[in-house]
Amino acid sequence: MLHDSNRPLAPPGRGQPRTRDRMSLYLAALGIGAASVALAFTVPRFCHWFLVPVALCGVAIGTDGIDWLRDRLDVFDPAGLMGILGLHFFFVAPLLHVGLDHWLREVVPPSDWRPWLGGMAALNLCGLIAYHIASRRGGDPRATRGRPSRYWAIRERRFALALCALLLLTASIQAWIYYKYEGILGYITAFETRPDAFRGMGWTFTISESFPILALMGYAVFRRRGRRPPSWVELLLVLVAFFVLKMLFGGLRGSRSNTVWGLFWAVGIVHFSIRRVPRRFLYAGLALLLVFLYGYGFYKSSGLEGLGAFASGESQDLLESHASRSPQAMLLNDLGRSDVQATVLRATTERGGDYHYAFGRTYVGALVLLVPRAVWPNRPPTKVFEGTEALHGAGTFCGEEIGSFRSSRVYGLAGEAMLNFGPLAVPVAFFLLGTWVAAVRRWARTWHPGDLRWLLFPFLVNLSLVILYSDSDNIVVFVVKNGLLPAALVLCGGRSARGEQPTERAIPV
Repeated sequence: MLHDSNRPLAPPGRGQPRTRDRMSLYLAALGIGAASVALAFTVPRFCHWFLVPVALCGVAIGTDGIDWLRDRLDVFDPAGLMGILGLHFFFVAPLLHVGLDHWLREVVPPSDWRPWLGGMAALNLCGLIAYHIASRRGGDPRATRGRPSRYWAIRERRFALALCALLLLTASIQAWIYYKYEGILGYITAFETRPDAFRGMGWTFTISESFPILALMGYAVFRRRGRRPPSWVELLLVLVAFFVLKMLFGGLRGSRSNTVWGLFWAVGIVHFSIRRVPRRFLYAGLALLLVFLYGYGFYKSSGLEGLGAFASGESQDLLESHASRSPQAMLLNDLGRSDVQATVLRATTERGGDYHYAFGRTYVGALVLLVPRAVWPNRPPTKVFEGTEALHGAGTFCGEEIGSFRSSRVYGLAGEAMLNFGPLAVPVAFFLLGTWVAAVRRWARTWHPGDLRWLLFPFLVNLSLVILYSDSDNIVVFVVKNGLLPAALVLCGGRSARGEQPTERAIPV
């Protein structure tokens, strides 16, 4: 058998169920408060009112992060991960912007960035309150007790057939892609020299680049047939092989997120379907991830030539300056949105401004991305239009064609909400995010341990983080490109079955 119901796909969590415990709140308030007071008294530029809402944001989101660090939440609990990443996003990043004097280069700067950072922090604080209200709804485990447990059980033969068919399809299309570009080196050369080399290939990449995760899902299911769990040496080799496949299936065209989020999903499959991943493993993985983001940034900017930056310190400094790929840029541009959102707040509230709200146009533009440009050549623009107009002024957008003047910035959940409906939309957007996180955590409590859908659960957790950091067009592409074929595999390879309500939960909440 491919699956034994006595060996659940989701082993019970190690952490204790989360009860009312104010210790994490006290620790967050004490640590962030002490750091903020020390900065205000020792560094003159931090002696400003903006520090108060920024610190309160840190406490509001950092409490969940400390719960995660205290092992009170599963390592893949979306609330805990949101707390860890949110601590940087809402607290550390704004302080780094002020401390390093690192800001958007392409916009006319205000006389002082701090009031706009403070205003954005106040909005984020309201949003985080709304997020917590929504994410705690249905959070009581008693709310789901006694419900009949139906789960998606594996159908061994159909799963195997669907897996083989999808692997053959995706591998064949990737081979055709390399053939079209005259091999791997030709593929890389096209990425380096032709900005429009992959235009119109979206759906092709959507299919081909699913190969690595499909292969790992198959490994997870079939490997559980063994009497003993795999060793960590074996699992590390599997993850290394997965990384290599991710590079060959999409990573070589400069898509860092394609590789990073793929690794997140892969580790999640190991965690829920094979062996619990120790927390210390994730710490080491995070360090390697930051190194990858920094190094791969040079490849994304300059191709293979960019990797030569590490040959000498002088070359590295030159490329950092030319391509804006310094460690500061990685922490603040790739892992934060503070200055971008402060600029959008300024554009949407400053008197005399010429920006007009989109009233939902960016979300419509994101949805129609699913229609190929060959079918709808003049489809509505995405957030690129409104973002360019907000950052550079009315009339500056010149089209979405390659080479046209446009802003390629990512505005994040709050930034896009302001582009559409103004600052008052920020708490609403965060409430919707909290509702999604509550739903994911509710599924973690109610799904049967033998449910085949646990293979998709890391993707759902991942989506929670993507919603915070990304815009609607990025989210649509992420869901379709990464989730379409894996969801089809789970759908085709399983069936609805009734089982006993599990007494242990995969994620303690």
